This record gives sequence, structure tokens and C-alpha cells, in this order.
Amino acid sequence: MKKNDPDTPMIEADRLSKFYGIFAACREVSFTVRKGELVAFLGPNGAGKSTTMKLLTGYLSPSEGTARIAGHDMMIDRLAGSQRLGYLPENGPLYPDMTPHSLLEFFAEARGMARDRKNDRIEAVVDLCALGSVLHKPISKLSKGYRQRVGMAQALLHEPDVLILDEPTAGLDPNQIRDLRETMRRLGEQKTILLSTHILQEVEAMASRVIVINEGRLVYDGPVAELHRGGRGLEAAFQELTAQAAVV
Repeated sequence: MKKNDPDTPMIEADRLSKFYGIFAACREVSFTVRKGELVAFLGPNGAGKSTTMKLLTGYLSPSEGTARIAGHDMMIDRLAGSQRLGYLPENGPLYPDMTPHSLLEFFAEARGMARDRKNDRIEAVVDLCALGSVLHKPISKLSKGYRQRVGMAQALLHEPDVLILDEPTAGLDPNQIRDLRETMRRLGEQKTILLSTHILQEVEAMASRVIVINEGRLVYDGPVAELHRGGRGLEAAFQELTAQAAVV
């Protein structure tokens, strides 16, 4: 793999499927996100977005297919892949009795960071995620917006090349969404990002490419601009794609 090649595939879903009995949470989902892309991942509730993201991160094992992060098969080489990956799940677990600083200390030590690097990285993510004013407050006392920032800081702590973010703006107010959007723009200059969201305005504000999943299958993978073809809005295009049966 050529590390600085912009065509380097950093996230690869290769015919990913996950079955629970006869129910298919996702079926034969394939796509690639290349170095430096910020791609929006859309679909209605129950479409299979979170399942696909958990397969990509190695949190779930696929029934069929392969997930790769920076070239690492997440079934057989998950530790190496995880070193390149930052994952923020929807409603990600935070320890409410900890402060943001103690949480970041804990995760840095769990990752085996040397003291100097640990301190440098905590300082860097606190600055990037604007956590200075709440750094020593219990997480249980923080607003939803600040808890999301703490989760983002944890995901960025080890300087991953790839970020997978599941509904990072869920439950945030407009000001918090704007702040997170600015953070995402800065991150998008350096990272490869797959972003799941229900907020279509966020797609137009941040992403140039969209992947849409419906009924567990991929139904669209292409530029945002293409969804506006014929003068239709993004909402109309999304409704059209997800109202029809998923294609094989």
C-alpha cells in the first residue's frame, strides 16, 4: 500500500453480509472509501447502517464478506486495523463518573502510550474538540454536545487515519451541530471519514459523496451533485431511493 497515494483504499466493504437466522441485517454490501474522502452513509432506520459500520470496525463478525481498514482484514488482523481506526458509535459508552481528562488518560494508558506522547495527544484532542472548559467536570454533568466532543476526542486520541462516526450529531442543538461541523471540516483535511447521519443538510455541508443503504442493500454510491439531477432536492432523492425495493 502506498501510504501517501490519494487513491489508497482506507475503508473497504467487500460483499459484507450479516444474518440473524433468516433475517439479513445487511446483504452483500460493497464500497470503498479512499484516502482523504469524507463520505456520508445514509439510510432509513433499520436499513443496516449501524450493522455495516460495526462490521467495518470489527465490533461484529460478518456472516459473509470482508471488511478492511487501511488494508487490514478486520476479522484476522483487527488489532493492526484498530490502530489506524477511530470509531464513534451512536450513543457511545462513556464513564459518567470520570472527567474528560481522566477518561482520556484511561484510554491512553489502555493503548500503551508513552507518557510524553500521552500528554501531547491529550492536549491536542482537548484543543481540537474544545474541551478545555469542562476538562475536569464529571461527564455525567456535561451536555449532550460536550459528551459527543468527549467521544470524538477519545476516537482521535491515537491519531487514527480513518474515522467511522455513527450519528455524531444526534441530539445536538443547532449551535452544537455547527461546532461539530467545523471540527469535522478540520478533520476532513487529514483523515478518511465515513459519516452516518439522518440530517441531510449535514451531507450537503460536509460530504461530496453519498452511500445509501436500504433494506440491508446498497442502493446508491455516488456524488452528492448527482442526487440533485433534474432539479430535485436531496430529500426528494433520498425518499425516492429508499421508497423502492432495494436492488440486487
